Amino acid sequence: MSMPGAVPLLYVDRPLPVGVADMVAGRCAFCGPAPEALRRAAGIIAGPIRWDAAGLDAAPLVRVLSRSGIGFDNVDVEAATERGIVVCTAPEAPTVSTAEHTVALILAAAKRLVPNQLRLRAGSGDYVRANDGIELDGRTLGLVGYGRIARRVHRAMAALDMTVIAHDPYVEPGGDAIELVGFDELLARADVISLHAPLGPATRHLVDAAAFSALRPGAVLVNAARGGLVDHDALLGALDTGQVGAAALDVTEPEPLPPDHPLLHRDDVIVTPHIASATDAGLLRLYQHAIDNALAVLAGGRPSSIVNPQVRAGGRPA
Repeated sequence: MSMPGAVPLLYVDRPLPVGVADMVAGRCAFCGPAPEALRRAAGIIAGPIRWDAAGLDAAPLVRVLSRSGIGFDNVDVEAATERGIVVCTAPEAPTVSTAEHTVALILAAAKRLVPNQLRLRAGSGDYVRANDGIELDGRTLGLVGYGRIARRVHRAMAALDMTVIAHDPYVEPGGDAIELVGFDELLARADVISLHAPLGPATRHLVDAAAFSALRPGAVLVNAARGGLVDHDALLGALDTGQVGAAALDVTEPEPLPPDHPLLHRDDVIVTPHIASATDAGLLRLYQHAIDNALAVLAGGRPSSIVNPQVRAGGRPA
């Protein structure tokens, strides 16, 4: 525990982005990412690494684990709850940067920017005939999941005169200016599919061989949510047959993909290394929200977004 008058000590599992320490100077101190520093920390600012029971047991003073992101599929929430550790997330922080990146992936895949650049580099010629990019005006975008990021993507792509539909079993019809449809109908209608669902047992490999076979031929798939939503082997098969015309992924399973993975060696696939939210402003916002949540818990308050509300604010006793 911190000495009386001392600021809380927060463990970070990866190096802090430039500017974060200055942003919260005087409010807390940081240790890590060396594992031995965990024993001294009152809270964890958790990045993408897995936090299981063994990791939490190595942190006897920790009262809060605050994710610098939306998802918590890398956290054993049950183990944290059993140990009286509050788990919280920062769902609003990555919205802007991730939505912008998603729009960029949609446009890059639809316009076939990568294969066109590769043909130009190779000097292959006949560029107009070789280009198979599509115009998006009047096409249909299907959003799987309709949370903050998807809503922002909706607004951006509607401005390009795309028809936008969504599937989200947790959104009540009529509450938003969006046509909500079943998953099967979305697959059948969409020219571009963008994934925005959380990853869990019910959504793992949601987009599998059966889903790909239901798509409109040549559809574009974009995923900036969680890699496990897509069966990569099925995706490769759909690309080979032309059932999927192009794919753009910011998330994969595993992360990062090994250098010899076939998805990294196709002209019809764009892969970025899970950096959609990692912009200058995006990173600062992620850590600001995560740190604010951790400090709120350590002060006996309530974070803005809590995963296990059954744990009393303030976490386990010292």
